Amino acid sequence: MDLRIFTEPQQGASYDDLLAVAKATEDLGFDAFFRSDHYLSMGDGDGLPGPTDAWTTLAGLARETSRIRLGTLVSSATFRHPGVLAIQVAQVDQMSGGRVELGLGAGWFAQEHAAYGMPFPEKRFGLLTEQLELITGLWSTPVGEHYDFAGEHYTLKHSPALPKPVQSPVPIIVGGSGPKRTPALAARYAAEFNMSFPAPEDVEGRMKTVRAACEEAGRDPETLVFSVAQVLCAGRDDAEVARRAAAIGRDVSEVRAVGFAGTPTAVVDRIGSLRELGVTRVYLQVLDLHDLDHLELVASEVASQLR
Repeated sequence: MDLRIFTEPQQGASYDDLLAVAKATEDLGFDAFFRSDHYLSMGDGDGLPGPTDAWTTLAGLARETSRIRLGTLVSSATFRHPGVLAIQVAQVDQMSGGRVELGLGAGWFAQEHAAYGMPFPEKRFGLLTEQLELITGLWSTPVGEHYDFAGEHYTLKHSPALPKPVQSPVPIIVGGSGPKRTPALAARYAAEFNMSFPAPEDVEGRMKTVRAACEEAGRDPETLVFSVAQVLCAGRDDAEVARRAAAIGRDVSEVRAVGFAGTPTAVVDRIGSLRELGVTRVYLQVLDLHDLDHLELVASEVASQLR
């Protein structure tokens, strides 16, 4: 089981905070450090000291780490022109020595777009579809050749399609709960299909839908990684679990019901139940970025049982 640390910096984190978590992620043996791509805090928090840009952050971490995978869960198609995003991701992949993954989605948080003056069209799935085609097309164009694209939303003319990432291809992550369009995109473009915060009873059905989309597209479903992201709230005993739930403003019974929560044994059991369904990667959503003891607990008493 691939164990990844997943952070939400828009809730309040500096680059130094993220660097500390990324270094702990690497030192403790986790497989990857991922972050959300948002510019506005959610809920009642003030978000201080303010947002950090996802790909700027990952560029810095690419030079400060040496082993862990790095990526977004997920970048919004509304934030960046796909030509610019292709350059950014390729450059960070070079800076990391080939350790980057791109999670890309349609975007959903209207308030952050309004707060920073970014357009938020009512219909965004077409943007996402064209961005996936464009970005993969740019990266796969042989050096010395040019790439052209004419779509409803974007037009590229005689692009040199540079720079190239180290990886060929860079793994693309697609996720969502839609019954048809999102599974079809995953089948066509993705190395991984992610289910973020699903009800436990919904996981198997979503996986069946995506597997069917792969078969319809002529792709072997076994070539697609299935992953789940859930909040992490572990503790050696009930009191420690309750303390950590309170620190992130969550009800302890709620995180136990849906998240990777409880004693190490309970967390292992929850992740193990996903593995039985065919999930091979989990994202541990860490909301208290100053509680590095939390990561140490999971590394020593959860990860050791899952590998």
